[in-house]
Amino acid sequence: MASDDSGAARAGLAERPSLMSLVRLRGDTAMPLYQQVEEQIYDLITSGLLPPGSVLPAERQLAESLGVSRVTVQRAYAALRQRKLLDSQGRRGFLVRTRPDQVQPGMDRLKGFTEEMRELGKIPSTRILDRIVVQDRSISSIFGLPANAPFLRLTRIRYGDEIPMSREVAWYNLGAAPALEHGDLTGSVYAFLAEHAGTRLVRCDQTVEATMPTAEECAIFDFEGPAPCLLIKRCSFTADAMMIEYVEGLFRGDMYRYRLTLRA
Repeated sequence: MASDDSGAARAGLAERPSLMSLVRLRGDTAMPLYQQVEEQIYDLITSGLLPPGSVLPAERQLAESLGVSRVTVQRAYAALRQRKLLDSQGRRGFLVRTRPDQVQPGMDRLKGFTEEMRELGKIPSTRILDRIVVQDRSISSIFGLPANAPFLRLTRIRYGDEIPMSREVAWYNLGAAPALEHGDLTGSVYAFLAEHAGTRLVRCDQTVEATMPTAEECAIFDFEGPAPCLLIKRCSFTADAMMIEYVEGLFRGDMYRYRLTLRA
């Protein structure tokens, strides 16, 4: 029976298309060749066509097959290693890594990180890096408040199942919610506002853009080098249109994929 199983496994591997047959380079695009190789392999891994444990060809072998320089493949593989997708196996090639499942939260309603993680079946936790009362002219202009208005600036790392998911810097309007200055903010700020300040956030304006992390943020996410991330900026309001929060959250691109439902 064992030999039959191993034979079936070998047959399954034989039926799987080779990487060389799946990567198609284009000459009618401004995208560099190394980036084309990187992005196509990334898509193959995330789609499951190259599952964890798959062995990719050595750099020279893939370069010869694709008709490109070895440096091109080296750069593509290096970028995929930075994205925690590959492990080097020396002369044998590269191994597709097993990694935590991506989270796919929806953007259908206002909710904080803690609630979002719980909805996804993960245990949320927080580490506070910095907490200080500040006056900031540029932040005051975002809130539409005088330049000397006091804000609580809160810098936190947010975790899901002990994996660092985001680094966020948030400013809170202490004139509207003074209880935040000395409150316990290791959990949900939104829950604290509702329970201890009688303030409920009901609406937000939010933008999402692609960006690259700083060296400090790479260290937080355990990246070997800069990898694409999502920068989410949010302004949150009460029912009477009082702005309470402005937050800039950097979410790791290898773990987050936002899901939207659009209706006609």
